[in-house]
Amino acid sequence: HFILLSLGITTIDIIISVWNINMTVKRRNHGRNKKGRGHVKRVRCVSTGKAIPKDKAIKRFIVRNIVDASSLRDIRDNSAIENYQLPKLYLKMYYCVEAAVHQRIVRGRSRVNRRIRTPPPRFGRK
Repeated sequence: HFILLSLGITTIDIIISVWNINMTVKRRNHGRNKKGRGHVKRVRCVSTGKAIPKDKAIKRFIVRNIVDASSLRDIRDNSAIENYQLPKLYLKMYYCVEAAVHQRIVRGRSRVNRRIRTPPPRFGRK
């Protein structure tokens, strides 16, 4: 310790130099989509009810019929209006990372595959 002091190096300089060592980073966006915003509002996870930042949440947009297939057939048969199109149910689902991984909405990827940023192929439209 005396040798460091004689060289003009203090313990504060040592602590600062240790802090400047770069830590390993798993993702280049740190698992978020914030980029320049200081704070992001929180949303509730559909599965767990956990409050998570909106940019970190895994988002899925679900479009489905209001009624199931068998009821839909009954409604079409008994409808007074021909070719009546029933309205659809539009839901935006937010999941926390833990719930999305647990329910297999997203999967953990290897270090090489984690760098692939292209979205997966969409399902064919009817």
